[in-house]
Formats: sequence, structure tokens, C-alpha cells
Amino acid sequence: MDDLKKRISQAKEAIEKSEYILVGGGAGLSSAAGLTYSGKRFTEYFADFKEKYGFTDMYSGTFYSFKTQEERWAHWARHIDVNRYLMPATQLYKEILELVMLKKYFVISTNVESQFIKAGFPEEKVFEVQGDYSFLQCAKACHNKLYYNEKMVKGMVSQTNDCRVPSDLVPRCPVCGGEMDVNLRHNDFFVQDDEWYNADKRYEQFLKESEGKNVVYLEFGVGFNTPGIIRYPFEQMTNKNPNATLIRFNKDYPIGMLENENKIISFDEDILLMIQCIKSIEMKENREHWSNTQNHEVNHTFN
Repeated sequence: MDDLKKRISQAKEAIEKSEYILVGGGAGLSSAAGLTYSGKRFTEYFADFKEKYGFTDMYSGTFYSFKTQEERWAHWARHIDVNRYLMPATQLYKEILELVMLKKYFVISTNVESQFIKAGFPEEKVFEVQGDYSFLQCAKACHNKLYYNEKMVKGMVSQTNDCRVPSDLVPRCPVCGGEMDVNLRHNDFFVQDDEWYNADKRYEQFLKESEGKNVVYLEFGVGFNTPGIIRYPFEQMTNKNPNATLIRFNKDYPIGMLENENKIISFDEDILLMIQCIKSIEMKENREHWSNTQNHEVNHTFN
């Protein structure tokens, strides 16, 4: 893509003039932040699973048909621990918070590592619509409750031997006694508990409040795996609202619908670098504005 300096300036201006900002985070955002499921991170944490089962990355391992629950939970516990608990808040997510924190904002994310929350976004401003690695549920959704799993996960990881956990550590549903599952939307049994519905209501309220207003939709790394959650709605709301701007950060799919050609600012460059460039302009001008204001006040005082 061309005119990088112009696009950075346009994005900065749109954000500066906005009253509301809706952030949308997809898988590409976490990858850009360093939560990659292949390469060095995979070989560092999953060498034993790679050797035993032939896995080539963390993602494919989550779809593997393990013969026993002891093997399945050895893998899932490692996967959750590595991506949810061991990974600290990343710089990219922190930079995004700094970019939007002075505006009225909300976040909808299909990511499940809770990086937005870790980075400091208030929980009441984040809707993790596809679930969260830190919760388990009944695999058949026999009841509408989630179970925080950190202690359980850490226990399984510490006692994993030959890619298996002890049978007594395999989680069982406390209601029906059946199998447990990670609270991820991967089948028809995904549990949406009370907090999920509360977050959904907060999201709808934000959409209602910002409708027709000066809005920036900040879309990060959203492809076509589940485009109906973020990508398509963001384009539709941009098209409907004459005061809206869509700023899309996407390495592989930066271009939007033709009807929004003049309302989309697209970046296929490194997300962190682009955010820092936009912020550096804002910070420089804010410092200059603050300095000029202080000088004016000093001069006014002595005149």
C-alpha cells in the first residue's frame, strides 16, 4: 500500500475528532502481539507433543482426536497455561489502550487470551464474545455456569508425564458427572452465562448510544474465519453512519467493501509500529498544545 504518511495522518485526525471508538480484535491482533501458535513458541513449549503426535503448531493440536481424556487434558492444560496464564500483557494491547483511553470506547473481541483485560481495559468495557481460556464448562452444557480453571490447569501442567495427566486430575462436571470442556465457541454447546449476556447488553448499549455520532471503528486483525461478528458489522455500521470512519489493521485482508472506499483507512503494515506512529503525532501535538496553553496563561497572569 502507498501513501503511508498520509494514512497515518488521516487515522490520527479521525481518532482525534471522534467522540466514540469501537475496538474490534481478531486473531491477527494476538499474532501481531506475539501470541503466535507456531514457530519458536510452539517448539519451546510443545516439543514433547510434537514428537509424540506429530503436531506442527498449537492450533492444530486443539483439534486432535486424543484416545484418552488424560492425554487430551495434558494438551489443553499446557495450551491454556502457555497462552492465558504465562503470557503477560503485551505491549501492543497496552498501546491500543493508550490510544483510546481518553474517548468513549468499547471493545468486542473474538480472541480468548484476555489480553485486553491484562493490558488494563476495564472488564465492563470488553466483550469476549467467543469465550475465555480461563473458564471450563460442562461439555454438554447441562447447566449455565463457568468454572475458573487456573489452579486446576497449573496442577495438571505440573503433573503431566509422557503427555498425560493423572486420571484423578481429569475435570468432571460437578452436576452431571460428564466431561468438561474449555469455554470456547467451537460447537453447539458453548455456554453463555449471565456475565456473557451482561457484556452483550453493554455492547448493544454502546452501539445504540454511538449510533449516528462521530465514531471510529478500530479493527485489528479480523479476517474471514468469523467475519459476521466484527468485520461485516463494522463495515455495515460505517456505511450507514455518515460520521463514521473505519480504520482497519490487517496484514492479509486490508481492503473493505467498495461502498466504504472513502471512509476506510487501511494498514497492512506492522500494527504496533503503526499505532506508535499515530500516537507519536498525537503526543507531539498534545505536548505543543499544552506548552502553548501554559505560556498563554503565564503571559496573561503578568499582563
